Amino acid sequence: MTNQPRVRSFFDEATFTVSYLVWDPAAGRGAVIDSVLDFDQKSGRTGTTSAQAILDAAKEEGVSIDWILETHAHADHLSAAPFLKQMTGAPIVIGEHIKTVQGVFKQVFNLGDVTPDGRPFDKLVRDGDALPLGALSIEVLHTPGHTPACVAYKIRDVVFVGDTLFMPDYGTARADFPGGDARTLYRSIQRILALPLETRLFMCHDYKASGRDVFVWETTVAEQRAGNVHVHEGVSEDAFVAMREARDKSLQMPTLILPSIQVNIRAGELPAPESNGVRYLKLPLDAL
Repeated sequence: MTNQPRVRSFFDEATFTVSYLVWDPAAGRGAVIDSVLDFDQKSGRTGTTSAQAILDAAKEEGVSIDWILETHAHADHLSAAPFLKQMTGAPIVIGEHIKTVQGVFKQVFNLGDVTPDGRPFDKLVRDGDALPLGALSIEVLHTPGHTPACVAYKIRDVVFVGDTLFMPDYGTARADFPGGDARTLYRSIQRILALPLETRLFMCHDYKASGRDVFVWETTVAEQRAGNVHVHEGVSEDAFVAMREARDKSLQMPTLILPSIQVNIRAGELPAPESNGVRYLKLPLDAL
């Protein structure tokens, strides 16, 4: 039987984010996708309990972590990538167009320590690149639209789609962030939906659509094509763009966008301590 990747999911209900441990069971080599740093906005406290749970699971499964993967610079949670790198030595990976995102938000937050060249990410990947995972291979799919830097990671019949798609009853990601574009998002989604019908799709978020009582984050290409409320078969590009742009105008900004973005464009690194030894995040007023 062909070796298939194994997947364990870790749902952070505070941010509705799903992180993943994926590995080659024959070789015991794995990757972590879209990790979460615990963050209490009211107190400013951070923690690594969620990320440690992934490391504990990897140890339990006998998996060594080779890669720390980000699907994009998230606007709804802080990444725990630096903690995972410290504990495993694995490099932090993101799409090469993170440089565009860094350039935009360097200006928004007036960040003198950010250079829009991809640092401090360890590896920038582009469409079609492949990363080894034991005897398996992680294929990179550039899926812009939500942000310019979005990528999906495909391992055989499994795809981690980031924020490109949500569960069929919830629809698709917003496209109104800087550099986002609804038409580009539609085309990225169509690329994913052109994969074999049995392809398993893993979401980065779930918000429990109206009428559903449980959180879920795994679906298939067939289910998305048949029932995605925004982009099922028969929905034209123009119709999708009109819907997406109208819907985006009604949405509030994500709760953690201001702390998240300025951390995540730094590959999850927190700002350097100031003279009193304390780290500070910025709150731009009337800038967004």
